[in-house]
Amino acid sequence: MELIRDFLFLRPAWLLALPLLWGMTLWLARRRNGEGGWAQLIDAELLASLRLDGGGKRGRSPWPWLALAWTLAVLALAGPSWQQAPSLAYRGSSAWMLVLDLSPSMTAADLTPNRVTRARYALDDLLNGAQDARVGLVAFSDEPYTVTPLTDDVATIRAMLPALAPDIMPSAGDNLAPALQQAGTLLRQGGGKNAQVVVLTDGFSDPAAAFAAAKKLQTQDITVSVVGIGTSSGAPLSAAGGGFVQNAKGQLNLARLDTERLQQLAASGGGRYAEIAQLPGLIGYLQASADRSSRATENKDIRVAHRLDGGVWLLPLLLLAAALLARRGWL
Repeated sequence: MELIRDFLFLRPAWLLALPLLWGMTLWLARRRNGEGGWAQLIDAELLASLRLDGGGKRGRSPWPWLALAWTLAVLALAGPSWQQAPSLAYRGSSAWMLVLDLSPSMTAADLTPNRVTRARYALDDLLNGAQDARVGLVAFSDEPYTVTPLTDDVATIRAMLPALAPDIMPSAGDNLAPALQQAGTLLRQGGGKNAQVVVLTDGFSDPAAAFAAAKKLQTQDITVSVVGIGTSSGAPLSAAGGGFVQNAKGQLNLARLDTERLQQLAASGGGRYAEIAQLPGLIGYLQASADRSSRATENKDIRVAHRLDGGVWLLPLLLLAAALLARRGWL
């Protein structure tokens, strides 16, 4: 009963070929037994004398053997399985902590449709490129907030991306240093061997503290890379009551991308700087870094069972049926 309960076909679609092959066997048997079209043109006595299969004597019919051979072949291709073989599960030791800027300047529209939307697209590309790395996400304005700690469930992080916008933050601000410190804490708690921090930002208001935090992460073997969100020409900031933010002189307050500061942050963290258009190159760099320094480790909490294909045991029977079909005069 246990064998029957565990039995299944790995490729059951092949079983659909059985009715066709059985029907073809019946059609061939009727056609051969009726002597094809010659029985309508030649007398039975003359036709018997013209046959080369032993003077008109009929031997054993090959058609059951042909049906058996085709059945065995289809069953073997369908992959009958009644056993499972356990195997060890491994996971990559690399970890990526993504840090997203949700300050008010991320609503600027110098990138279509705006900076925060393009940052979410970039996050989606990074999640696709993470492969077997564990990924976490931190969002920051004046304070950092953990969206997800390190996890293998990339789909859960991707499902949270559409809701990430500056207006969900409890207070406005642009302090990166606390977010880098929290990212480092989450990476240490997660135990990643090859740790990467990727910051997606258009700038920050605490450069000295941010550079120091990035440098400290580098000393802990945690690399900090930066993705610049925005353009150097910038765009006006939207005011809460409508219109745009103006300075004391009544001029529009433009949010510009400070490329030099972001490059300095990446240099402090031992990583790379890239703008949106250069994101594929940064992803390739992160993947190459993981390949060089990470090693797959055994996950003792997980065992993966894979099915054994028992179709190979039908091959001797198939060869025997094919040998019987090779008898002279049958086909």
